[in-house]
Amino acid sequence: MNDIAFILIVFFLVCASVEPEDGRSQIIPRSEKNEDQKNSQTIEVGLTPATVTIDGTPYHQDQFAGLIQQLIEQKKTDSERVVVVKSQADVPYNHWIAMTEIIEKAGGIVTLLLEEEQTITVE
Repeated sequence: MNDIAFILIVFFLVCASVEPEDGRSQIIPRSEKNEDQKNSQTIEVGLTPATVTIDGTPYHQDQFAGLIQQLIEQKKTDSERVVVVKSQADVPYNHWIAMTEIIEKAGGIVTLLLEEEQTITVE
């Protein structure tokens, strides 16, 4: 009897814990072959805990939504609406989510800029 009860408990725990994970869906832009063309068309957003930069110019978080909306409205094609988001390591997750949500609502396509580490061996 104990074995049957234990098996039933395990069965219901396993079935109850299987829930699909929901997250924000994100469109990942395809890579561009021409780097010069890519750099001239994309908007670059930098995130710090206190400020947001657009193409290197710092803005307060309150100004960000209106500015990014204006910039994205000027873009015509999907490849021009790609917004590269650079984030410092100390940026809180909820700040990152809020800023990328503003970009997506404005019609931008968020892509991330990841830094690659390279080891250089000098002989």
